[in-house]
Amino acid sequence: MKLIEITPEIVQLTRFGLVNCFLVREDDGLTLVDTMVKGSANGIYTAASTLNRSMRRILLTHVHMDHVGSLDVLSQQLNGVEVAVGRRESRFLTRDFHTEPGEAANKVRGSFSKVETIPSALLSDGEHYGSLMVVATPGHTPGHLSFYDPRSGTLIAGDALTSVGGLRVSGDGPAMFPLANWATWHQPTALASARKLAALEPKKIVVGHGMPIVANASQALKEAVRHAE
Repeated sequence: MKLIEITPEIVQLTRFGLVNCFLVREDDGLTLVDTMVKGSANGIYTAASTLNRSMRRILLTHVHMDHVGSLDVLSQQLNGVEVAVGRRESRFLTRDFHTEPGEAANKVRGSFSKVETIPSALLSDGEHYGSLMVVATPGHTPGHLSFYDPRSGTLIAGDALTSVGGLRVSGDGPAMFPLANWATWHQPTALASARKLAALEPKKIVVGHGMPIVANASQALKEAVRHAE
């Protein structure tokens, strides 16, 4: 498990050089954003221990299997940990993959593993969860969330964006990394969400797959939007 300190508040954990999750420092401990693939729990737990803080919360951008793979193990190990997910996204945990009125009728794509953990908090656009602002970014999935940390201007974009081979909007990734494209539910919606993220003018961007964007992040995101357009 590779650790990269993005800001004093955010540490990126990377497995296989491709799959990321994040530890966010709060006054009372740590918030874990996403849980990687199955078998990552021990590495995440060890990484958190090096920061000398306890994990208090688990926060999910969305519930594809590479983001919730270690959720059940961690929630069992961390007795009493709060688990938060988007209100819309939570339906997929119950295997309800129907689209809702007002959403594109496209079939929801990607792999969803069976999860036993029941979320204790359901989030909506504009709320704050600890220090993080919740930003609804549907497109990759109908209920995908991103999180913005105003302390450093850092955007945790999940799979709304990827950065393998350069920053791109989900569904518009390069041929060298087609997986996020294949798993994207509705690319026009993903593009609209990317425009919403660009309006935040983030100083740094971290994503579920790829390297952090720590220089000229806002400009890189605007260029990604133009490419998708």
